[in-house]
Amino acid sequence: MSSPSGSDGDAPARQPLEEQFIELAALAGGLAHEIKNPLSIIRLNLGLLAEDFAETKSPREQRALQKIRAVERECIRLNDILEDFLRFARGNELRLTSSDLNAVVHEIADFVTPQTIEHGIEIVQFPGDIPPVPLDRDQFKQVLLNLIINAEHAMPAGGQIVLQTRRVDDGVQLDVIDNGVGMAADTLDKIFRPFFSTRKAGTGLGLPTARRIIHLHGGRIGVQSELGKGTRFRITLPTAPPPSCTLPTP
Repeated sequence: MSSPSGSDGDAPARQPLEEQFIELAALAGGLAHEIKNPLSIIRLNLGLLAEDFAETKSPREQRALQKIRAVERECIRLNDILEDFLRFARGNELRLTSSDLNAVVHEIADFVTPQTIEHGIEIVQFPGDIPPVPLDRDQFKQVLLNLIINAEHAMPAGGQIVLQTRRVDDGVQLDVIDNGVGMAADTLDKIFRPFFSTRKAGTGLGLPTARRIIHLHGGRIGVQSELGKGTRFRITLPTAPPPSCTLPTP
């Protein structure tokens, strides 16, 4: 990628927006839970209705079944949005353990490889000689999985995802690089904003959630991209836990 546009997910100008949204998310988390309960009941009843119409043959009843299925799909989509929202709004607690970042990267790469192969995408890993880092493994896996899925969507005709780690002066770095469609500068300026998405089915909470998790680790995340060339997300993590967190005693 030559002369790519870049966006720092930690830009100070965007911090007030994130803080405002986190406050709003904390207040709205209870509301989201209240919505999930009746939504689950609606989905259950739609499923039962679909079973009742499954054996029908008349055109009218078939049209009714199609409408039931359409509403059922929308309920599933709304539930996915609520799950993403609640994931973003959850507490700030981390469960840090001294971890081998290369092993975590390999685990996620191995997990997604069957799916990426189906889409003509190759995952290449370049593990560097790096020290252990304090990680909440489950939350960090969520970050990495989100970045890989985003890269996959950026390569509808197939391509390559490179996962590379290295040691740097202030910790360790992980690059997630794809050779997909890339992003324009105006898109880069918005990708860490809550609810912004370039995909019709996207919730716009994946990258804000990823940035928040990285911040909690005391790290930072940035992105460079160029239309038609691809995108590089770069995560930098400290080798010591942030002041607000401690590692468990062995």
